[in-house]
Amino acid sequence: MKRLITITSLFCLFFLFEQNLTAQNTFIAGKNQFELNGKPFLIRAAELHYPRIPKEYWEHRIQMCKAMGMNTICIYTFWNLHEQKEGVYDFSGQNDVAEFVRLIKKNGMYCIVRPGPYVCAEWDMGGLPWWLLKKEDIEVRTLKDPFFMKSATAYLNRVGKELSSLQIQNGGNIIMVQVENEYGVWGNDGDYMTKIRDIIRASGFDKVQLFRCDWSSNFDRYKVPGVAETLNFGAGSNIENQFKKFKTLNPDAPLMCSEYWTGWFDQWGRPHETRGVETFLGSLKDMMDNKISFSLYMAHGGTSFGQWSGANAPPYAPTVSSYDYDAPINEAGQPTEKFYAIRSLLQNYLNEGETIPPLPSEPSKFISLPEIAFTKKALLRDNLKNPKTTDVPKTMEYFDQGWGRILYRNKISADDSERILKIDDVHDYAVVYLNDKYLGKLDRRFNETSLKIPATKKDAQLDILVETTGRVNYGKAIIDRKGINGKVYLSKGAETKELHNWQIYNFPVDAAFQKDLKYGNLTGDGPAWYKSSFKLSETGDVYLDMRGWGKGMVWVNGHNLGRFWKIGPTQSMYLPGKWLNVGENEIIVFDVENHDKPVIKSVGTPVFEIIADASMLHRKEGEMLDLSDAVPVTSGSFTSETGWKEVKFKAVVKGRYFCLEALSSQLTSDNSTSIAELEILGEDGKAISALKWKVVFADSEEVTASGSSADKIFDLQESVIWQTRIGDKKAAFPHTVVIDMGENNTVSGFRILPRTDKSKNGIIKDYRFYLQEKKFNIKL
Repeated sequence: MKRLITITSLFCLFFLFEQNLTAQNTFIAGKNQFELNGKPFLIRAAELHYPRIPKEYWEHRIQMCKAMGMNTICIYTFWNLHEQKEGVYDFSGQNDVAEFVRLIKKNGMYCIVRPGPYVCAEWDMGGLPWWLLKKEDIEVRTLKDPFFMKSATAYLNRVGKELSSLQIQNGGNIIMVQVENEYGVWGNDGDYMTKIRDIIRASGFDKVQLFRCDWSSNFDRYKVPGVAETLNFGAGSNIENQFKKFKTLNPDAPLMCSEYWTGWFDQWGRPHETRGVETFLGSLKDMMDNKISFSLYMAHGGTSFGQWSGANAPPYAPTVSSYDYDAPINEAGQPTEKFYAIRSLLQNYLNEGETIPPLPSEPSKFISLPEIAFTKKALLRDNLKNPKTTDVPKTMEYFDQGWGRILYRNKISADDSERILKIDDVHDYAVVYLNDKYLGKLDRRFNETSLKIPATKKDAQLDILVETTGRVNYGKAIIDRKGINGKVYLSKGAETKELHNWQIYNFPVDAAFQKDLKYGNLTGDGPAWYKSSFKLSETGDVYLDMRGWGKGMVWVNGHNLGRFWKIGPTQSMYLPGKWLNVGENEIIVFDVENHDKPVIKSVGTPVFEIIADASMLHRKEGEMLDLSDAVPVTSGSFTSETGWKEVKFKAVVKGRYFCLEALSSQLTSDNSTSIAELEILGEDGKAISALKWKVVFADSEEVTASGSSADKIFDLQESVIWQTRIGDKKAAFPHTVVIDMGENNTVSGFRILPRTDKSKNGIIKDYRFYLQEKKFNIKL
């Protein structure tokens, strides 16, 4: 009996201990600080994305973040990854986000979850599933569309089922969950955000601290009761200025930079983006000195394998597959100079008894591959299966295709003279053939919509192959259907004829589809798949050198490595060693361009090389802007204060083309000009959509040292700017940029945002602003 009492007593003590432990597991946004189990807690978070890291490397990347000095891992969940077909969810294998969170806990770290439904992340459609676009009148991120809300609710409930048990209050390690993502850039509908908050609570996240993130320029556009507020900003930011307005409106709130941008993402045809270590480190130190929590976006970017890289608009700018991001941990999981600088800095800010562990051993070494010569080729035109018919062209989504490429085929009548082929809208890159002969390409980045069709003695076969890049992941252009959007015409003089009765062929990205093709020898021209194999005695990480190839995708042992494009800046593709086999390995490459002797070599480090094209500069050599006959609508001087500056006209003015002329800088010794964002205000005082905007002229742009071209003034990204050429002592005021808005607008004024980092270079003081219906006089 005595022994029974003892055992019973021990059980009771254990039960009470468990009850007490549960009661202590709390995390809240307290007064001026976050509190973990009732004590102040400064979040040092690292953003990682599980689908951008091979599952075999998950734990290594988590351990690398801890060795950098982080105590928390921040993650998105990606709706379109987990529900690639409506109503069919996949949270297994590479998609097992719960396993990823458990690995974070195993390594003694907390977790912040950002389930969306929208996430941005330079990810296809910002994480929203492509099948939403099958509904012709779909609206997203709004209560106005019941289908969107029903679908988003079902997805968030599924995320809750996977992760809610891992809240810290339930004994897990999830300390915060985000409501939506950067909604202030999209709109100001507090009711929508409140509804998303309620859905997340109902999904099972009923105890955890909720929060939202926005920018310092728009966080106050709406309110969500019971949800903490945080800010996002980039390397080199002035921390005091970023939080100045926030602290005024939220005097008792803890401060957190929920996305401190360690670098930036690369876009096809633009320079490789980097951010200096000292610039980045200075603002991080400022946050630590002021006890401001942060999350490094990205700590390790990884790779947007397969079709998952997105795009920005306006203007349309697709993102490369590498998501290296110039992050502290590079694409292959290796520490960089930035990593060691952060690790060294954070040693000075650890809590009592806290230590930073040593770096983990690498899970895979780097190897070299033998040169791979391709001997098998499957021409696209020889692999046309199961054609569909339609009177007018339809987009991919109409044919239940999510990603890849789509061929539109038609017969055109004979004509003894040249005609013009006109397509309303191509998403994203079309190659055009007549009787299997290449005629040209249409690139969405340049708004190309027409090309010449030569005379034909007989009826001819017209093929339009549309190769897709990422769906827009940011802003109102996110409704981004792929293929041909609209009608196709042939015109000759004043005569225009619409083409009807199309045959459609679909080419998805699934690995199985690429293997189930008719491969032959290397003869024949045109878009094709190339297949080969290679043997290895050992496996390891490697970069494939894609120089010499055109535009397409690569599959190795069934794994889709992503997209390549000869224009750069990335000329290599990361191949994880865990996806290779000792012995036989298979590689398949699809390329819209032709190769007679296709080969691939490997390299040990990534290759960055830009091939200059029409997207680089908005001024032809020798061009000059003549404003002698133009009359400014207004002129004046901007103050030196930071933040948005608004100029209202005395009366509304109609116009399609505007010119901002910078006459001087806030720094007297500075002859440069820079602008972060510019908005044109309509008659109602609201910003006019910039989706149709195009830069007509910019007197100077920095496109080599950084991607600071003039179109950055309307790309909705505050941390990237238009900047006149760095170090150009000959460039003097005035500096000018001319924009075509695509249509006439009634304008009441404009708003301009100076650069938001610590630099004062180029911030405009004196200016003139022009607006007119006719084009400005640009002379050669």
